[in-house]
Amino acid sequence: MMRFSACIDMLFVPETDDPAQRIRLAKAAGLDAVEFWLWSSKDLDTIRTALGETGLPLAGIVAEPFAELTRESDHDRFLAGLEKSRDVAKALGAKVLICQSGPLLAGVGREQQRAALTRAMSRSADILQGSGIRLGLEPLNDRVDHPGYYLTSTREALDIMDAVDRPEIGLTYDLYHSMVMGEVPEEVIGDRARHIAHVHLADHPGRNQPGSGGLDLIRPLRWLQEQGYDGYVGLEFRPTGSTVDALAQMRETLG
Repeated sequence: MMRFSACIDMLFVPETDDPAQRIRLAKAAGLDAVEFWLWSSKDLDTIRTALGETGLPLAGIVAEPFAELTRESDHDRFLAGLEKSRDVAKALGAKVLICQSGPLLAGVGREQQRAALTRAMSRSADILQGSGIRLGLEPLNDRVDHPGYYLTSTREALDIMDAVDRPEIGLTYDLYHSMVMGEVPEEVIGDRARHIAHVHLADHPGRNQPGSGGLDLIRPLRWLQEQGYDGYVGLEFRPTGSTVDALAQMRETLG
């Protein structure tokens, strides 16, 4: 059975400005967990209270700060923040921190940028060692949402996972971004599903709830389960109307 995590920076936003209240609404809607982006913009005491009241786990948060991990000179800044993000994740019970590669740098060879990103992941693994927390590197699409982004290929991300070869480092696999890039999930993941730390989904076009666009999300979700993925599926979409109505459409679409 798929377990769904509500990204409270996208779901229940039409209903309330209060992130803690969005957690309560996620519980009322029958969701299994919550996640969010920047912890530094949240009142963590109220978040902790809402998590305790509802009993919902926190599936993941973003590793701050956003950094250009393709640029070696930005690594120390990111790693200092990763220590703080690790401690916040531990305090709130999150098992996954999510990070991005940063931009494709002009005037720097792609191989050099990939080497820098790989080193950033290796150094991150040292910081997370023994914490029980995994850093999930996320490929994004550069066709619609993130022009100029470096890591648009799931295969390249998995190659980096193989090169780092540390349990602390995994893949945040976003079906929306992957399929917008024209990838076939079963083909780009292949026999490397063990690297997946977290999954996101949304439909296309629009990045709205499943059923609102044209992506076949049922097939890859079932395939991921068959490959042994048993983590949360993060609902990172913009509801076209109320969140409850969007979730009803998603459930009908995904069965």
